Amino acid sequence: MPKNQTAPADILPGRKAVAEMLRTSPERVDAVFVRKGRRTPETEEIAALCRAAGLRFSFLDTRAFARVYAGPCGGVAARLFTAGFTDIESLLFSVREAPLPLALMSAHLQDPGNAGAIARTLYALGGAGMIIPKHNGVYLGAAAARIASGALDKLPVAKAANLGRALDKAEELGLTVYGATSSPTPRAADAPFTPVLDALRCALRLPALLVLGGEASGVPAGLEKRCRFLLHIPMARAFNSLNAAQAAAVIISRFAAAAGGAGEVRQPAEIKKGSAEADADGFAPDVSIHPTPSGR
Repeated sequence: MPKNQTAPADILPGRKAVAEMLRTSPERVDAVFVRKGRRTPETEEIAALCRAAGLRFSFLDTRAFARVYAGPCGGVAARLFTAGFTDIESLLFSVREAPLPLALMSAHLQDPGNAGAIARTLYALGGAGMIIPKHNGVYLGAAAARIASGALDKLPVAKAANLGRALDKAEELGLTVYGATSSPTPRAADAPFTPVLDALRCALRLPALLVLGGEASGVPAGLEKRCRFLLHIPMARAFNSLNAAQAAAVIISRFAAAAGGAGEVRQPAEIKKGSAEADADGFAPDVSIHPTPSGR
C-alpha cells in the first residue's frame, strides 16, 4: 500500500494506535493481528489488553499479515467493528422493549454479505439485535456494512463466548428460543424430540430469540437441542433451498406479522416433547390466547 494511502475504515494500523483503542474502546475491536517476529514489550502489552477484554489475538506470518494490512504499521493492526459491540446481557434484557421483540443469533454464518442483509432486515422490521460467536464468527466489516446500508451502525450486535449459555440466559429471561432448519424433521436424532413447525403457518411466541445456522451446515446439533421449537420453510416447488439471508427475511417477517397482529392468536401449546396430542404443526387442540395490548 502506498505510504500516502489511508487504511480502510475497518482497519486500525500501528502499535500505539491499537494499544490506545484497546484501553479506551475495546468494544470497537473485532480482532488484533501481529506479524510474527515482532514480539516487543508493546506487543506483549497489546496481548494482555486483548486477553483482559476477551478479544481474538493472532500472530501471522508475513504473507498472511499482508492480507490484513500491507502498509506501514510496525507489525500490528486491529480489525474493527466501527459501530462497537454491545454487552450480550444488555442486548437480551432489551429484547422486550424493541418494536419487534426478537433477537437473532448467527451460529457459524460466514458470509459477510448474508450477515449484512440479515442485519438490514432485522433493523428495518424493529428487531432488538444480533448475537454472533466471539470466536470464528462472521466478520462485520466493510462488505457486511455495504450490504446492511447503515443498519449495522444502529442495530445492537453482541459477541458471545458460549452460544449455548447465551441461549440458556435468553430462556431465563422468558424468551422463546427458535431454530431455523431446512429439514421438516429434527436433525439431532439422538436429542429429545423438538417440534418442527411450518414457519409460514404456525403462530409464534414473542419475545423470542431465533438461531440461524451456517450457510452449508445449518444450526449446530448442540444448539438445535436447546431450541424450544424449530422452524421450517416449506417449498412449493422442487427447489434446493433459500440462502441464509433469504430464509432469515422470511422468518423475521413472520415474527413481525405476529408482533403487529390483532385479535385472537393461536400459540404453540405447552406440550411434552414427543406427545401424540399435538398436531403436525406442533399445536394442541383448542389452544389459544389473546395478546396483550403491546402485541407481545
